[in-house]
Amino acid sequence: MAAGKEWTIPKEWGATSDRSTIKVWDPFVRVFHWSLVASFVIAFLTGDDYETLHIWAGYAAAALVAMRLLWGVAGTRYARFTQFVRSPSTVLSYVRDVVTGREARYLGHNPAGGVMVIALLTSLIALCGTGILMTTDAYWGSEPLEEVHEVIANVMLILVALHVGGVVFESTRHHESLVRAMFTGRKRAPEDGDVA
Repeated sequence: MAAGKEWTIPKEWGATSDRSTIKVWDPFVRVFHWSLVASFVIAFLTGDDYETLHIWAGYAAAALVAMRLLWGVAGTRYARFTQFVRSPSTVLSYVRDVVTGREARYLGHNPAGGVMVIALLTSLIALCGTGILMTTDAYWGSEPLEEVHEVIANVMLILVALHVGGVVFESTRHHESLVRAMFTGRKRAPEDGDVA
């Protein structure tokens, strides 16, 4: 390496400089996301053996979801539901564009990603709701409710796998690490054809 020349990460590795990026994900969205990941993993892994930890992880997930619902209405631009919840026709059109390799890059959630956010939040509400019900006198020890709770947890696993697959697919397709963006909050600045 020549003297005075700074080594940088190659562009094909998804490198960007701060000058060529913009803030997309605010601190609340990023902390919410990773805290929810941790809560779900802890709750899932402790369900049968560590009931107290399982219950507290579930309460944490429920509190996080409640805060995210509020932030989806009153939060920053890319956190708001109005920014990424799209009509079914828009979602189908986007999926067709993905299949043909013509989809636009979105700074926030793309239309399919918006559907996934809603599916994950809805499933989490059902999962936390059934879990909380099982701690009440009326449903304590209810085997049918416990079975519903377990089915929803398994549906969540499927949704999480699809979500991770979508993140990997879009990161590869648009040459941009969405995982890194969920840590830094920054994404590549919009270019021609991108949807801001």
